[in-house]
Amino acid sequence: MTAATNQRPIIIKKIKKISGGGHHGGAWKVAYADFVTAMMAFFLLMWLINTTSPEQRRGIAEFFAPASVSRVSSGAGGLLEGTSFAEEGVRHGHSAPVAPSSEPQYTSNATSENQAQSQQGPGAESTPNEDSLARARTLRENAEFARAEIAIRQAMQDMPDIAELSRNVIMEQTPEGLRIQILDQEGRSMFNPGQATLNDRAQRLLVAMSGVLSQLPNRLTISGHTDGSPPGGRYGSNFELSAARANEARRILAAQGIGGERIYEVAGRADSEPLFTDDPTLPGNRRIAITLLREAPPLPADHAL
Repeated sequence: MTAATNQRPIIIKKIKKISGGGHHGGAWKVAYADFVTAMMAFFLLMWLINTTSPEQRRGIAEFFAPASVSRVSSGAGGLLEGTSFAEEGVRHGHSAPVAPSSEPQYTSNATSENQAQSQQGPGAESTPNEDSLARARTLRENAEFARAEIAIRQAMQDMPDIAELSRNVIMEQTPEGLRIQILDQEGRSMFNPGQATLNDRAQRLLVAMSGVLSQLPNRLTISGHTDGSPPGGRYGSNFELSAARANEARRILAAQGIGGERIYEVAGRADSEPLFTDDPTLPGNRRIAITLLREAPPLPADHAL
């Protein structure tokens, strides 16, 4: 009895396994994902319908119609516009009218030229657009002026004795053309006071520029400018002094091969066009301005004025 009472009872547990997850399986997740996808597609469809025009909706309906093999010449129309196989189709005359495309229609250059020539008549000649020619000419001139500016800068750098005068030269493109200005600076004067003759450094600078200017066919204007101080010397006014300095610059350019036929104007501006308007007495107002003019194309000999 004592041995029997000392033994512990044996307890057997049976665990029942439920296959498939029961009420908490993963099948509902798949169904929920399908539901969310369907709702997203539904709201996307509603948004598309709200953002399209009636004509585009008719085109979409035509595209997804059961007899979508309709052979109307304009296809579905609207955003889904395309082409089909023949003029007459099984749904021709029974479907909603196809909306015309709102996109601009483009034609080839050859077609446009042929239409223009047919309107002008057999004896008329088609001429290029004048605005296009003017823009192309301006671009070409700007490129030539840019190359000329670089060449002038390089010519000055190649001459050590005048390389320091590069700060006395201002070049810019204007509506008239390429303007090259040779300025006086404190300690770097281009002219002797009250005289029209250029000093040696200014003459060498003009000679270096003339090698580049002679390679271009453009005509030139040369203008002289003074500061607001009285001229002094033998000239009675700044107009006389500035005109004499401009003519001296013309003479140096002519000696380097730039003929008189290329000189359009030589003028003395005196102090009427100061470069530094705040102080008309600054040395920088004393200058020579050479402008390479923009040239219009020559007119034909039989052009009627």
